[in-house]
Amino acid sequence: MSILRRLWEQTYLKDTDYITCPLPYLEKLYLLNYSLNTIRTYHSLLLRFFNGHRDKGLEAINGFGTGEINEYHRQMVQSQKYSFSLINQSINAIKFYFHRVLGRHTLDLSQVERPEKPSRLPAVLSKEEVKRILQATDNLKHRCMLQLLYAGGLRIGEVINLKITDVQSGRNMLLIRGGKGKKDRTTLLSQKLLESLREYYKAYRPKIWLFEGQHGGQYTVESLRNVFRAAKEKAGVRTKATPHTLRHSFATHLLEQGTDLRYIQTLLGHRSSKTTEIYTHVTSYALDKITSPLDNL
Repeated sequence: MSILRRLWEQTYLKDTDYITCPLPYLEKLYLLNYSLNTIRTYHSLLLRFFNGHRDKGLEAINGFGTGEINEYHRQMVQSQKYSFSLINQSINAIKFYFHRVLGRHTLDLSQVERPEKPSRLPAVLSKEEVKRILQATDNLKHRCMLQLLYAGGLRIGEVINLKITDVQSGRNMLLIRGGKGKKDRTTLLSQKLLESLREYYKAYRPKIWLFEGQHGGQYTVESLRNVFRAAKEKAGVRTKATPHTLRHSFATHLLEQGTDLRYIQTLLGHRSSKTTEIYTHVTSYALDKITSPLDNL
């Protein structure tokens, strides 16, 4: 964790009053089996909190109460620069420090004000837009990664974490190891995707990870985001979208095809059916069978 801390903080401007992340904080998160992605996120958010008050010094920060923590997050909300989820993650990261590292259990952080979650519908691409994006990708490796996002409803991190052995062609399944919440699951293996993957394997011969970087090792999340942006721009798709939009589109298009919501929940790896039910609000399934009352006047 000491080496990771040094790597994660190497780009920070370190003035004389710079406050580094306490090593016990990272070690406690690691020992409690938090994912590396969560540890890195918590690390950056705690650093932001510390160095936003660095004129006071770490000793004074350690003595903060609910008022100071509330005020800090209130400013984040009022700036309108940060998402609901990021602010909530910041509250959780700081709460973990005061409770689990400093042992200040008498500090009641249940009273820390949390912003209300906006009720937004997920962005979804049409089938035609998905087709154009996939066809705009000339590079075979890039096309396979984008196909995986859509064909199996994968998250971007799940694509780059795939190993060769996770493609179970004999069972027509993809094995997703350690998805969100460290849950394993299986999802669909499209026959069209399987053909692309076989062609890709013959051309690239990956060793461990299904998709390796230019110089070996895992492909990076940012590189895959760049692949998607370039394909979307080349395809002339103007709908606001990210790689995660392909996952939303997978779920919505399955629902429009008449797939039971419970199966979609399983394929996406959602713990609660309420998470999956949001797709019923964006689908056009069965809308063509409903007549507006205006048409009956």
